[in-house]
Amino acid sequence: MTTTAPRFGAWIALPSAIAAEQIAREAFDYVCIDGQHGLLGYAETRDALVAITAGGGTPFVRVVANRAEEIGRMLDAGARGIIVPLIDSVADAEAAVRAARYPVSGGGRSWGPARAGEHATGSPARIDGGVTLLVMIETRAALAEVETILDVPGVDGVYVGPYDLSLALGASAPFEDAILPALDAAIERIRVAAETRGKIAGIHCADGSTAARRAREGFTFVTAATDLLALRSGLRSELTAARAGA
Repeated sequence: MTTTAPRFGAWIALPSAIAAEQIAREAFDYVCIDGQHGLLGYAETRDALVAITAGGGTPFVRVVANRAEEIGRMLDAGARGIIVPLIDSVADAEAAVRAARYPVSGGGRSWGPARAGEHATGSPARIDGGVTLLVMIETRAALAEVETILDVPGVDGVYVGPYDLSLALGASAPFEDAILPALDAAIERIRVAAETRGKIAGIHCADGSTAARRAREGFTFVTAATDLLALRSGLRSELTAARAGA
């Protein structure tokens, strides 16, 4: 995945393989399943990965935690990209790389891709070449070390969690007005650190207009929609239209 043009993605929190397939058919550049805060268990995540692939999408997973068994299991089930939350240090980033890469690439991932297909055939080196690893920057510790974290070989880029980052910077609730200048400065620091290293600058957005603004700023991997918010927004819009026209 290159860093020269913005990629826009969808975010899945709901346990529905059918919905995941339909979302993948909408030509998002990636579809990410949220294993950390989403409502899916392993079987539902596995089925969503199958559905996203069937729908023509590129499946990512935000894993529950920075654990080798969790990262390896999601890759074996068909994830083409992994987003790892709560990376606070170079050591954390190095652990994520070891979990996501085979020994031929300097990692420690165990061989055993469970699903057949292009994503899980060929040599370990070839498979490693098709896996994107993004580490989340969402804490004060991570912000302080973002440049050295990005310098870790095998880290393809970062994914900003602006909700948690705003709390880490002192907000009493996400995006509190008083914290916005510090948050904007932190987000820009992260973006520049990724751009100057030729790595992916990713960020989570709740809607398309925010995603467009982040892309204009230079972010290259931008979540533009989430299934739960889009469902609620769409239903609310139709209900409003029905009542207004009755």
